[in-house]
Amino acid sequence: ITVKSSNRDHVTAAGEEGDNPPKEERWKTTLKTTMVEVEAAEFRGHKVSLWDLLHSRYIPEENRKELLELYEAGELTLEQVKTVVTTIVTKAAAAAA
Repeated sequence: ITVKSSNRDHVTAAGEEGDNPPKEERWKTTLKTTMVEVEAAEFRGHKVSLWDLLHSRYIPEENRKELLELYEAGELTLEQVKTVVTTIVTKAAAAAA
């Protein structure tokens, strides 16, 4: 019982600390700092983060959620996420043009 109480206190304390997010923040940081070049639409000629691409208008919300879940769970590598995202953005931008 004491252990459960301690865990609960720890979770509450960690949840209240806004400046020190739990470790899931690490995968977000990786996506935000990984820069790619996509020769499509407004991204042409610029390096853009995978995070920004994932949250661009070219990635449907369902796809974004699925990719983020798979990456966070370790089922997709960073390279796989990069390939999928750049492919979706390139195709969607070409279709919109």
